Amino acid sequence: MHQRPTCRSCSFNNRPAMPIKIPEDALVKNQQEERKTLYQLLGKLPDRHRPISVQILSCEETAELIIQKLLLDINGLELVPAFFTKPKQVVGKLPVVLFNHSHFGQYQVGKNEFLLGREEMQSPPYAVALARAGYAGLCLDNWVFGERSGRAELDMFKEMLWQGQVMWGMMVYDNLRALDYLVSRPDVDVNRIATMGMSMGSTMAWWLAALDERIKVTVDLNCLTDYQTLLEEKGLDRHGIYYYVPDLLRHFTTSGINALIAPRPHLGLAGRFDPLTPMKGLNIIDTDLQQVYAAAGAPDAWKLNIYPVGHLENPEMRRDIMDFLKKWL
Repeated sequence: MHQRPTCRSCSFNNRPAMPIKIPEDALVKNQQEERKTLYQLLGKLPDRHRPISVQILSCEETAELIIQKLLLDINGLELVPAFFTKPKQVVGKLPVVLFNHSHFGQYQVGKNEFLLGREEMQSPPYAVALARAGYAGLCLDNWVFGERSGRAELDMFKEMLWQGQVMWGMMVYDNLRALDYLVSRPDVDVNRIATMGMSMGSTMAWWLAALDERIKVTVDLNCLTDYQTLLEEKGLDRHGIYYYVPDLLRHFTTSGINALIAPRPHLGLAGRFDPLTPMKGLNIIDTDLQQVYAAAGAPDAWKLNIYPVGHLENPEMRRDIMDFLKKWL
């Protein structure tokens, strides 16, 4: 088995050598400790175990989908709108994908990306693509997006910081609580849960999977960014302010966070010409995670595919994503 390729005592510009193997029980204990540390870096968060209440605002049927519009009380601060979808002709417990919407500076879009798609992504929208493959899906509006927009992102970041909160932490918290909601649904197979997203949603996918082992499959599209390489290339302005977590680099590398997903299946997809994910950093992460997954006895469960595109999804990416879900979910 493996040990996470990160050392808290090292400078964030140094990458310690990969150890060979550690006993499985020690690995599990180490991952649990690392998850606790990672979660604590997310600031002052609401009670992780507070009761969840849900209103079903509407239920619509299309030729292929059942679409429930939900209003989730999951954080005690602000109600969270969400869409839950499932294939119309399938009954029983379904595998489900927790879909994370992207950013693109388009704050009005939010969860509508899941139902309606966007120009940077392939057709059909993922709600339809997943339903055709037999999967249910859930997507919520993150803070300042969709029906939760209206406050400027920078203003929200500053106000949260004053209160000891981290904006990214509050986003992650809401999605972890959405996962809590999903496992409570009688139509969800709790042993077959995946998460995915593009751009900001990609980052959300690998953070969620690193923090919560209930996620069995992870797909991240166009945002597997190596933090140290981004610093070296003076590229901090390529990501929004929500992205930055205080004190993170004293404890974790990008590889170190993603190592917490192993040995669960994880597909990364990136564009060779995408400025948000410099190729040098992608190569570092890929090398690290190949070693991690090999040591964990699951070398085929990690895969990074590079495509000749920028920050978008092309047809090959969509095909590879659906094939990966079919294989592992």
